[in-house]
Amino acid sequence: MKAMVLPRVTDLTQNKSPLELVDLPIPEPKDREILVRVAVCGVCHTELDEIEGRTPPERFPIILGHQVIGRVEKMGREVTRFRVGDRVGIGWINWACGRCSFCRQGNENLCREFKATGRDTDGGYAEYTTVTADFAYPIPEVFGDGEAAPLLCAGAIGHRSLRLTNITDGDNLGLIGFGASAHLVLKMVRHRYPRSKVFVFSRTQAERDFALELGAFWAGDFAAETPEKLQRAIDTTPVWGPIVEGLRNLERGGRLVINAIRKEELDKEALLKIDYARHLWLEKEIKSVANVSRQDVAEFLELAAQIPLKPEFQEYGLAEANQALVELKERKIRGAKVLRIAG
Repeated sequence: MKAMVLPRVTDLTQNKSPLELVDLPIPEPKDREILVRVAVCGVCHTELDEIEGRTPPERFPIILGHQVIGRVEKMGREVTRFRVGDRVGIGWINWACGRCSFCRQGNENLCREFKATGRDTDGGYAEYTTVTADFAYPIPEVFGDGEAAPLLCAGAIGHRSLRLTNITDGDNLGLIGFGASAHLVLKMVRHRYPRSKVFVFSRTQAERDFALELGAFWAGDFAAETPEKLQRAIDTTPVWGPIVEGLRNLERGGRLVINAIRKEELDKEALLKIDYARHLWLEKEIKSVANVSRQDVAEFLELAAQIPLKPEFQEYGLAEANQALVELKERKIRGAKVLRIAG
């Protein structure tokens, strides 16, 4: 099978072709696994963190990709949940122990043995992949393959982030950064919280224009002051500076949720600008979001199908994965990016 593999950690600003196109044997599913013939795989900012070593894979070479849509090609002998030919999705959560206190409480995203697709196991930048059947999801027919892929991570983590803000209808929501996840959150808010206004922060005019096109109330640069205070905010940027600016616009008692697995830099200059009275006092909160659970993905797919919530996306061929990743690094984004593996 054809696959794009990451042979080592590298700096994308220096190496514009971090992935190599190779031929590999088709993997054989174990007893509780399914073999999936991959149709598409979404491209996520977390792949940049893997490539550049902020959340490095367990081994090399590794096949990246954790927003996988495909068809069941073969099943292990203990699999009863799916049939050959079923369309399924695979997300970031690839495995959790199911025994620890976090898993028993439904917080398997916090499991100490958590394994991630495309980081701890081979992912979807390939013609075939395997996954334990319990960690795959039926895909609603309302979505095409390219529409469904970003829902598995960008959508699911956006759904979890929005829930963690404790938003109620009428709260002003700030979206700090406007990539794949944030544009889906904007669409969710417009549907579920019609009285809430969405304020979008982005460094590029193209992203700000896109946000207004999708119904944002206001859009500006990270350093801009919003015309109204924000009760809730979600940060999806890869750096620290925008968080400081976001806290400045947060209302008393407001909450800012950081939706990022890692930050690219420790921006000491930005952090030194934090003024306790201005940025944090009066019971402002900062909360991080970590990974997703299977329940997050399943709930979000159901919600997205009801709306229906369809992402904007750009499509690339498998061999164009490096181009898609470099464009993501350079913030050349309109919605999500998806690799087309098979027709």
